[in-house]
Amino acid sequence: MNPAERAALLHELETLRTEHRDLDAALAALAGAGPCDQLQLQRLKKRKLSLRDRIAMVEDRLTPDIIA
Repeated sequence: MNPAERAALLHELETLRTEHRDLDAALAALAGAGPCDQLQLQRLKKRKLSLRDRIAMVEDRLTPDIIA
């Protein structure tokens, strides 16, 4: 992996982590606001899980394979 690819992946990882944190805050705000739209809450949770999976994939690409 060349330095440009690595930098692009690091930037993507930071963007994904930021969005994940923002969704976490939005979910907490919705839950604390009392009665809320359950469909919207489920969509936000699904998006958060999708982001978590994408973060894991990018982290795996950044971690070099170690041959035992």
